[in-house]
Amino acid sequence: MEDEVFDQLVYVLNQLVSWVAAGAMIFGGVVPYIPQYRDIRRTQNAEGFSTYVCLVLLVANILRILFRFGRYFETPLLWQSIIMIMTMLIMLSVCTDVRVATELSTKRRSFIATDSKDEEIKVPKKVFLDFDWNYFWLWSRFVDYLQCVLAFTAVAAYITYLFLDSILFVETLGFLAVFTEAMLGTPQLYRNYQNKSTEGMSIKMVCMWTSGDTFKTGYFLVNQAPVQFWICGLLQVCVDFAILFQVYYYSRYPQKPVSHTVHTTSAKAL
Repeated sequence: MEDEVFDQLVYVLNQLVSWVAAGAMIFGGVVPYIPQYRDIRRTQNAEGFSTYVCLVLLVANILRILFRFGRYFETPLLWQSIIMIMTMLIMLSVCTDVRVATELSTKRRSFIATDSKDEEIKVPKKVFLDFDWNYFWLWSRFVDYLQCVLAFTAVAAYITYLFLDSILFVETLGFLAVFTEAMLGTPQLYRNYQNKSTEGMSIKMVCMWTSGDTFKTGYFLVNQAPVQFWICGLLQVCVDFAILFQVYYYSRYPQKPVSHTVHTTSAKAL
C-alpha cells in the first residue's frame, strides 16, 4: 500500500516538473522582451532595440513550424514558436509607432505599393513591391512588416508543400530554422570584437539569454528533440558564453577607446 502511494506521489511530481518545464519552455523566451517593451513605451525611444532581432526570430520560428509538418517534435516547442512570433510582431508594432512618431522626415516607406491618397506615402504607383534595400525592414507602417511576414510564410509554406516528401529537404529545413536562431548572438559578438568593448551592452540581458538557452538545450536533450535542435542549442550556448567572456575580458583588460557612440542593446542586437 505504501509503495503504491509512493509511486503515485513520484508520478505526480514527475508530471508537475514536466508541466513546469513545458511552461518555462513556451514562455521563457519572451520574458526578456517584457521589460524592453515597457521601457520603449515609457521612454518613447526604440533606438536600443534592433528590429532585425525580430526579423531573425520570425524567420526562424516560421521555418520551425513548417518543419513540424515533415517531422514531429514536442508540442511545447510548437507553442514556443507561436508565442515568439506573436511577441516579435508586438515588438515591431511598438517600435514602428515610436520611430514614426519621432521621425523628422515626412517621407513614408512601404513594402507594397499603394494608390493611397495620403500624400505622405511616397511610393511609386506602378511598382508592386518596394525593393529599395536601403529601407528593407525599415518601413513606416506595421502593416508593411505584417505583409512581408505573410508573403514569406506563404512562399516558404508552398515550397515546403512541394518538397515535403524529401527527407533531405525536411532535415535541411529543420537545420535552417534552429541554426538561424542560434546565430542571433554572433553579430553582437562580432561588434564587441570590433569595438574592443562591451560598453553600452545590457549584461543582465545576456545573462538572461544564457540561462534561457542553457535550459532550452537541456530540454531538447531530455525530451529527445530532433538532432538539429540540440546541436544548434549547444552552439547558441557557446555564443552566449563567448559574449560573457568578452564582458569579463574587456572590463578587466580595457582596449583602445571606441571612437563612436554605442547604443544600449536590449538583446542579441543585429
